[in-house]
Amino acid sequence: MKWLILILIAVPALELALLIWAANNIGVLLTVGMIIATGVLGAFLAKKQGMRAIGDIQKAMANFEPPGENLLNAAFVLVGGVLLLTPGFISDAVGFSMLFTPTQKIYKPLVHRFIHKKMKNTRVIVS
Repeated sequence: MKWLILILIAVPALELALLIWAANNIGVLLTVGMIIATGVLGAFLAKKQGMRAIGDIQKAMANFEPPGENLLNAAFVLVGGVLLLTPGFISDAVGFSMLFTPTQKIYKPLVHRFIHKKMKNTRVIVS
């Protein structure tokens, strides 16, 4: 919980500082244009990747395979899409990195470790 509070305070402050810095160095219109462009591009990519993720889940279910890894990929696409719609350069960079398979491989061990830790402590509740 401490990390969440720190993230909710520190990340927006860093985003704001970076946006102000960019506006001062490249101009307000270009900065706003970049924010809008990454939002539109991110929404397009998230939709495209999301549809692929849903197709992969359906294919796994049709083959009577567990969709676990495909569900994780879909979760990355969802979180990445939300981050891309959030204004800011840091959130955009993290959001783009969550949309693509090569960079998802960086996050997967962290998520697996987190899930296993919660399962070991019996704090995972499925309802």
